[in-house]
Amino acid sequence: MPPSIRNLIVVLGDQLDIQSTVFDHFQPDRDRIWLAEVEREATHVWCHKQRLVFFFSAMRHFRDELRERGWTVEYHELQADPGLDRGKSFGEILEPDLKRLHPERVIMVAPGDWRVREELSAIEKVSRLPFEYRPDRHFFIEPDQFAQWAAGRKGLVLENFYRWMRKEFGILLEPDGQPVGGSWNFDHDNREPFPKSGPPPAPRKSFPPDRLTREVSAMVAERFASHPGKLDGFEWPVTRDQARAALDDFIQQRLPAFGRYQDAMWTGEAVLHHSRLSAPMNLKLLSPREAVDAAISALQAGQAPLNSVEAFVRQILGWREFVRGVYWLQMPRYASLNELGCEPDRNVPQSFWTGETDMNCVREAMRSVVDGAWAHHIHRLMVLGLYAQLLGVHPYRFHEWHMAMYADAIDWVSLPNTLGMSQFGDGGIMATKPYCASGNYIHKMSNYCRGCRYDYRTATGADACPMTTLYWDFLDRHRARLVQNGRMLYQIRNLERKDAAAMQDIRAAAKRVREAEFPC
Repeated sequence: MPPSIRNLIVVLGDQLDIQSTVFDHFQPDRDRIWLAEVEREATHVWCHKQRLVFFFSAMRHFRDELRERGWTVEYHELQADPGLDRGKSFGEILEPDLKRLHPERVIMVAPGDWRVREELSAIEKVSRLPFEYRPDRHFFIEPDQFAQWAAGRKGLVLENFYRWMRKEFGILLEPDGQPVGGSWNFDHDNREPFPKSGPPPAPRKSFPPDRLTREVSAMVAERFASHPGKLDGFEWPVTRDQARAALDDFIQQRLPAFGRYQDAMWTGEAVLHHSRLSAPMNLKLLSPREAVDAAISALQAGQAPLNSVEAFVRQILGWREFVRGVYWLQMPRYASLNELGCEPDRNVPQSFWTGETDMNCVREAMRSVVDGAWAHHIHRLMVLGLYAQLLGVHPYRFHEWHMAMYADAIDWVSLPNTLGMSQFGDGGIMATKPYCASGNYIHKMSNYCRGCRYDYRTATGADACPMTTLYWDFLDRHRARLVQNGRMLYQIRNLERKDAAAMQDIRAAAKRVREAEFPC
């Protein structure tokens, strides 16, 4: 029998937090840490190559950081040759190690993914070892606290939750408890398009691959050669120090104009004034508290305006915590919701994997996804999400695509944002109405329509914009449901102004668009 191990500390790939509760009372001479690169986590969706490199490189850097502290780490690397792997799933790798190491107990932070939690529960039963799941102090609140807030409410409204969180944590409040600046949010100041001259400068720090990241890239390029996306140009922060540097860079360079232009888009510009901090934050390389504190410090120092700081704080303290709360409150039922009755096998169009399309807005949005495994929230919601919704893509298929293609996609954050907010698959849990719009919205918030072969104003004819065609068809197809939603009445009234002949032409045009995207 090997020397007794007190605790085996299991760390998942999105739990790279040196301040994690699993390290409380850690004893290097009696405890061991376990991490594994798992094939099933790389293949349960068809993962973007940069997403794979980001996760695996961050994990290996974290492993080395732990070992530099003198801590023993059991680590399983994926090899370029799949035949050299110990197994394909958590169970196939962890169960033999539990038998070999014979720990007294397994300690880990509760997984953020329902599927992984179920898999680990099965391992726990087989091993007959006690599994201790510790709370995740990375977040402001735990799921049970969100459930207590949600109990008895007729609906889950982000604004109500956000105000409650502000009060709970004393963030952006005056001494009398009122919001700084006299308003809880400044959305009305944060919807400007760029001027005709284009976006103002937005410098951004990048993180070229080091030796370890290059090794991971070589493995991914060989083993996952058929996966989507490009590896050239990888620049993600893969360590705690790099993540902190990325935060400092955003606060100094882009936060001042973030609020004003957060919904704007521009040809050839992927990041603009956005932070791109969601990816390192979701791997726990960066704390949401330090991000909020840094933004507030910039406000207090006069380095950023209130509308930008409040918008950034709302994304983290409000939206991020709200999404996680909804996920754990509603799972596993949530994943099966399909309010609009989309066909189960209706997947995203091929252009969502390649970026090859003659729709300029989709091509521009997909360029940043294919090249860098990321796009900002308006690309996701009001270009790619909008097009998928109008086409009738099944909401869970859209979620699977999102999980595959974005470096910051974790199930708890992706599912409510995609199935719920973007596709309205949950019928209003995440959003009070569908986020549907015509090509006119994209024209207003970008310069994409100037260089497009389609006319955003036209729903039928040779130059008809597919977004505009499908928008009217979407309202028509779901009229009976949408007319019951008070926030959709203005759009439904506009639909009702169209005569029968116009609607017949629109339905025919929409049918042609769908047939082109989904050939039999």
